[in-house]
Formats: sequence, structure tokens, C-alpha cells
Amino acid sequence: METPASKTIASPPPQQEPDLKKPKMSTTTSDDEDAATMTPGGDTTTKKQRYKRRKIAIFFAYCGVGYQGMQKNPGAKTIEGDLEEALFHAGAVPEQDRGIPKRYDWARSARTDKGVSAVGQVVSGRFYIDPPGLVERLHSNLSPQFRIFGYKRVTGSFNAKKFCDRRRYVYLIPVFALDPCSHRDRESVLASLGSGSELIKCLECSERGRKVAGAVGKRSFELTDISSNDKDASVKSEIKEEVGVHLDNGLEDIRNSETVNETKIFQNDGCGSKSVMPEPVIPSNSEDANVNTENKDEIIVSVENGDDEKTKSKEEMVKRSRFCYGEKEKERFNRILGYYVGSHNFHNFTTRTKAEDPSARRYMVSFEAKTTVNVEGIEFVKCEVVGQSFMLHQIRKMIGVAVAIMRNCAPESLIQTALQKDVNINVPTAPEVGLYLDECLFTSYNKKWKDSHEEISMKDYEEEAEDFKMKHIYSHIATTEHKEGSVSLWLHSLNQRNYPDLRVSNTVDDNTSEDNNNGKESTKFENAAPCTSL
Repeated sequence: METPASKTIASPPPQQEPDLKKPKMSTTTSDDEDAATMTPGGDTTTKKQRYKRRKIAIFFAYCGVGYQGMQKNPGAKTIEGDLEEALFHAGAVPEQDRGIPKRYDWARSARTDKGVSAVGQVVSGRFYIDPPGLVERLHSNLSPQFRIFGYKRVTGSFNAKKFCDRRRYVYLIPVFALDPCSHRDRESVLASLGSGSELIKCLECSERGRKVAGAVGKRSFELTDISSNDKDASVKSEIKEEVGVHLDNGLEDIRNSETVNETKIFQNDGCGSKSVMPEPVIPSNSEDANVNTENKDEIIVSVENGDDEKTKSKEEMVKRSRFCYGEKEKERFNRILGYYVGSHNFHNFTTRTKAEDPSARRYMVSFEAKTTVNVEGIEFVKCEVVGQSFMLHQIRKMIGVAVAIMRNCAPESLIQTALQKDVNINVPTAPEVGLYLDECLFTSYNKKWKDSHEEISMKDYEEEAEDFKMKHIYSHIATTEHKEGSVSLWLHSLNQRNYPDLRVSNTVDDNTSEDNNNGKESTKFENAAPCTSL
């Protein structure tokens, strides 16, 4: 018969029970975490460390090539989708919350379109940041296109979207895109025939895999001598085979061909073309050279007569043919971009948004293009725009109109007309490759919580962000232009045939003022002359 003493010895120690129930009182721990493991003898052998979720803001950058934008979209490869999976595999998100971002208060500070990159993107949420090494674990589950800079603790009510005051985007536009004589459209080359200031066809754009019928252009590039003079005969035969031009209903069609090894240099006189140095040359890899030729007869004559002018200075010729983003051009371009500053109705600069929709009204803080940057031999103008928020394709369309005006394909009054609520026009959209999100600003939040929380900004990550920007984003923009010529091909389509609304005449302002004097408003469009006399 068992004594009471033996029963007391066999019973488990009562002080173990509070330890088992205590974790359940925490609302920040995951329900699927294991409790302390007990041995048959009643001793505690292993106890898994329990962590709390913390509200944090994550700073990161990415190159948008190959992605369908930032926002998660079922069936599409997106930045958000890859980042959420990386957070799960890094242990920041529990199994039961996987794929359900609302459960951990997910918010993004800005959205980017397809192919658009970012340097200062910010997302927020409640994540498990312990054990230490969250950034390294994220990198191990992300592609090299991502760079996680770090994270900072924020208030429990912080929301990366709602607390973001302004966003700054940058668009890198090649300097040659602002040159009215570079990569002109076929209507312009046809109109210039016989005028004494004939434009030239752009063979390189045709060789990129797309036929640019009658496409024309004037590009500046550095020269590299072909050491062997016995290549002239082969070059001539190549040109004869490559430059097959015929007219069909008044339009020219240039056949795709192999690489052109010899071109002719033209002196920039307005938009005219004048032979100044017919010598066998090849474009240097250090700059995005576009091969300019006029026709096969002229090229062959240039090759045959090349010995007469070989003594001319190449540097002088290149200098005279190069379009420069000087003070005059800078002042004009910034004046054009200045029309966007302020509160306006941007319904013509986006898609699927009507003029009556309150969301069409946006506030632009600044829009400037005061600096240039040279990447892999291509000189780019750095266009920085700061605004409270942006709509789909808005920045690309604003750049598209500004470039059209710089190339004299549209009057400056077009921007003011397009910003009117009662006017519907179609405006060009610049390629997405040159656009990236530079930084998200949280001025109000930082001012309010400066005494208790860290500042939400990119100041602590400037060097790392600059390194990522130059190695991944800038190099991608320049390489894409070298290989695919995205901006060059887009310039060929920037004409009044594709965008009839670019024909808004300067007389619209006069008609509007006259009608306003009579108590009427006018949005009359008049067909202007084709943009050929530039």
C-alpha cells in the first residue's frame, strides 16, 4: 500500500505550470511556436526562444528589369511578390501569415511601373527581426537585383504610404534626345529633300531589329581610325548591299542588314547635313553612336574622295557636329519643365483617369534638369521631379511632352493646354528604362517623432545607395541604350503622324484670348505645319 509520502514524490512539481501558460498571454508571439519540451522524468530540456514582432521600416533598392512593377499582381513577377517571399523564408513572417500582407500591416511608400527601378524604396510592417542578421537572411533569398540597406524601428501607427509626404523620381534622358536634328522622323527627311539642308537616314536604328522607314538622325560620336586602308573596297560593297532604299507611296523603307563599318560625318548647320570629313570610321564604344548616312551614292562618293580631306582635325569636326546641353538649352528645358510645377489636373498624363476624378489633380513641388552625368560614354540629363504623389505613366508622359517641345515638334503652350480640365489630348510616353525612384521623404513624421524615434531617411545609406545606383541602375540604362536604342527608336515615333495632338498651334493662345474677351472659352486645335523646318 502506497504511503502519502510516495504519492507526493511521484507528482510533478507544481511550479512548472506557470511557465507553460505564460507565453500564451503574449499577443505578439506566433501561435505555432513550440512550448518548452519536457522529458518523461519531468525535467525541462529544450526551450525555443520566443520573439516579438516589431514595427519597422525597411529601406531597399532594386533594378526593375524583368519585373512587372512594384505592386503585387497575381500571375506576374513583381518586386513586392519576391520581397514577401524573402521575408517569409528569412523568418520575418510566420507560416500562417504567408501571402496575406494585411496580417502584418504591410505598406509600400511608392509604386513603380514595369521596368522602373528604385534606389530609396521603403516598406513597413510588423516583422520578426530577431535573431540578428535579418538583412543577410533577406539577401540570401533575393536576386542580385535587390539591395537591402537596413531597417529602423517606427511607431506602431506608422504606415509607409500614408506617412510619406513626397516622392522624388529621376529620369535620365540622353542629351541627343533634346537635339532637334537627332533621330528625326520620316516625314521630316522627305520634306528636307532638295532643300539644301537635307536630313540623313539612321541606319543603326534600322539594324536594331526594327525597320525605321525613312528614319533620320544626326548623332555625335567619337571617332576611331580603321588602321587598314585596304578595307575601303569591302566597305563600299557592304554599303551597296546594305543601303537598299525604295519608295512606296512616298515612304522609304530601309532594309535590315549587317553592321555598318563606315559612315559619313556631317556638320551641324541647323538641321542641315553637310559633308565635312568623309573618312572610314567606326563608332567608339565609349558613346552611344548612331550611324548617320544619306544614301548609297553619296556614301560611295564620300569614300572615293576621302583622301582629299583626311588631314582635317577629327576633334574639330566632332566638336562642331555635337549637340551640347549648354546654358541656353538648359534654361529652355528647365523653363519647359517648370510648367508642371504646382497643382494641376494631370488627366492627360495618365491612363484610365477622367478629368472629373479628384485623383487626377496632383501637386508637383519641383521639376528641374540642371545636371548631366556621363555613363559608359553616353551623356544623360538628370531630370529630378518631386511631388506628393504620381499616377500611372505620369512622369514618363511629362518627359515625353517636354522632349517633343525641345525638338520643336510642339509649342510650349501644349503643356498649359494639356493641363486644362476640359481638354482631352494624346501625348507621347517616354521609355520606362530611364526612370527610377530616388527617395521617399517623411518630413512630417520625422519632425513629430524626432525625440523618441530614428529619422526615416536615406542619410545612413547614402554611400551604399550610390554604389548600387551606379553599378546596377545607371549601367543598365546606358547598356540598354547601347544595345537596344530604346530612346533612339522612340524618337523616330515622336512625330505628328503618331501624335496628331502635337499640332496644337501657337495661335491657340491668340484665339483663346480673343474668345475670353468676348466671354467665351476656346480649346480650338489648329493643324500646324509639319515639324520639318527646324
